[in-house]
Amino acid sequence: MIIAQLILEGLATGACYGLLGIAVVIIYKTSEVVNFGQGEMGMFSSFIIYHLLVNYNVPFFQALLITLALSFFMGILIEFLFLKPVKNAHLLDTIVLTLGADMLILGLASWKWSYEQKQLNIPWSYEKIHDFQGIVISDWAIAIITTSIVSMVFLYLFFKYTKFGIAMRATQQNKFATKLMGANVERVFSAAWAFSSVIGALAAMFFITRSTLDPACMMEPFLKTFAAAVLGGLMSIPGVFIGGLMLGVIENLFGFVWPAWKPIVAFVVIVIVLCLRPSGLFAKHYIRKV
Repeated sequence: MIIAQLILEGLATGACYGLLGIAVVIIYKTSEVVNFGQGEMGMFSSFIIYHLLVNYNVPFFQALLITLALSFFMGILIEFLFLKPVKNAHLLDTIVLTLGADMLILGLASWKWSYEQKQLNIPWSYEKIHDFQGIVISDWAIAIITTSIVSMVFLYLFFKYTKFGIAMRATQQNKFATKLMGANVERVFSAAWAFSSVIGALAAMFFITRSTLDPACMMEPFLKTFAAAVLGGLMSIPGVFIGGLMLGVIENLFGFVWPAWKPIVAFVVIVIVLCLRPSGLFAKHYIRKV
């Protein structure tokens, strides 16, 4: 029974990793840019909804819609300010640019809301639990698993069956050919960052609900999410979600046996996967000729 409980809690935490990982993959699938500012973008969105709830007493679902709309435009703005001016930048350049965006967002959040820890409350509380024959599951776990699955299925179908989704996939494979086919590559990049920002905002809210809200609150969750993305494969939306679930379960079981070593599990996973299968467990490996 204890093992089943640990696995269930691991799946809930892993769903958080998977949801934030999906946000990372959306950008990577389109432009091969790894956005190291993803966690801080989600943190900033969480501060926005906190501000609306606490300072203006806006009802939660109304505040959520406003926050997601602002997150959508924040993604477009960041892509416009940091990535658009350097269209043909090398990998290392884009990493530095996303880290720069990360630092800017961190600075803005600390200036506006300070480093004082705050509590973000959502309707799906971690304390509200249900007992199913000895196995306990919280409203929070049900909400995050449901949100993650719905988001994954929606995005998978979007990329596979919609013209705009196919254009986003084609842009990653060959930007020039995609332009020749009439697709607006610039709009594709902006849309990828916008969708990623919205998904990342949802993931961050679930992460922060279990801890506290401050400008540095998403640093550790993002590093573990990156480990999950590497495990599943940065080119696969279902893969990164499954990778998140796997990491959550592994981390929870490992932490139960050796609690002091739990924080390093994600980084051990990165090393092992990169050594054995660099493209991840569920993504296709390909060699690019240059």
